[in-house]
Amino acid sequence: MVQSKIEKIINGPLLPHEIFFGLFMWITWIRLAVTLGLLHPDSLFYLMFILLNMGVILWNRKWNTNRTWQLRLWYYPVAMNLLYFHMKTSIHHIIPEKFDGTLLAIDQAIIGKNLSLRLIPYYHPILTEFMSFCYFLFYIYLAVSLFYFSFGPLGLFQKFFTGLFTIYGIGFLSYTLIPAVGPWLYLAEAFDTPLIGYWITEINDKVVTSGSNGVDVFPSLHCAVSSFILFFDRKHRPWRFRLYLIPCVGLWISTLYLRYHYFIDLTAGFLLSAFALWLINQWEQNRNQEQDTTRRNIQ
Repeated sequence: MVQSKIEKIINGPLLPHEIFFGLFMWITWIRLAVTLGLLHPDSLFYLMFILLNMGVILWNRKWNTNRTWQLRLWYYPVAMNLLYFHMKTSIHHIIPEKFDGTLLAIDQAIIGKNLSLRLIPYYHPILTEFMSFCYFLFYIYLAVSLFYFSFGPLGLFQKFFTGLFTIYGIGFLSYTLIPAVGPWLYLAEAFDTPLIGYWITEINDKVVTSGSNGVDVFPSLHCAVSSFILFFDRKHRPWRFRLYLIPCVGLWISTLYLRYHYFIDLTAGFLLSAFALWLINQWEQNRNQEQDTTRRNIQ
């Protein structure tokens, strides 16, 4: 049954990420509308993005040009950023509690003591600075990747955005269903040793402190997105894979070292990345088969 639904997503008129990101927006809008009312600003905010999404898709289907494809695909980075920050004030209306206790209990059942607490004996300013560098580099690498693939072949552009925003769609929906703040806040009193680094550590700390929406823990999208880009590059741009491999592994470790995530967050993030990589490969195979069939029919 699940396989048949995935096949419908792959073979349907919409790109897979448009379905997954669309589900996040529709489900969240319905929950806000039921809780706050249809005319509440938070409900209207999501409705606006749903209508804009429908508009750019329909425009592209009517005028199938490179320009309309750019608009259809670039809608998602814009929506992703604005909806991410909007969660800071909207999600507590529909689910005020946080699930850190549940995530911590899952960790304890799987691995025992929290890994961030276990890493305290290894703290060192130089290591903290390196971990902060790896964590902060994620933002730069993501932004560069968005523009890099958008200026490449359209098929590769579609494939990259399809996988990436499938991750964001599922991840954001999870944020609205299982909000949490992370060990750095939930277990703050347990960390008796401060994280001391240098200027990169200070910048990264300010970015995270001011930029977090307060619900962005499960799954770890830093792990999901970075591993997706890494293995997408391994297949399509090996030189980028070699360039990012060590900082990316450092990023995964830093999510624990810097106290931002639970172990279960990382596990869920890697599983989400693996699903997105599988999904885009299935989508690409289906698209290639359709193109081959079309060529044979023309001949």
